[in-house]
Amino acid sequence: MIEFHNPEAETAIENTDYALKLKVTGSNHTTLGLLANGFPDSERFLEHIANLIQVREPGVTFKYFNKGNASIPASPEILDEIVETCQGVITAYGH
Repeated sequence: MIEFHNPEAETAIENTDYALKLKVTGSNHTTLGLLANGFPDSERFLEHIANLIQVREPGVTFKYFNKGNASIPASPEILDEIVETCQGVITAYGH
């Protein structure tokens, strides 16, 4: 069984909210893209994130993408599909 640990620690640097946000509440029929970079366990990590999100917002659906190689950008085809079918995207890497 793989366990994921939160590496956050106390820091003197103030957190800054992202400028881009997506409100995911209630029945707004949100589909989030989950883009793995191809490192081992990147897909498993995103599945874990999706499960945590669904506990809080069960109406959210997910589309999984994997660019297959961490050293290259996502293909235009993957990016086009994300833009066409998802309201937001979460990217992640594994090791």
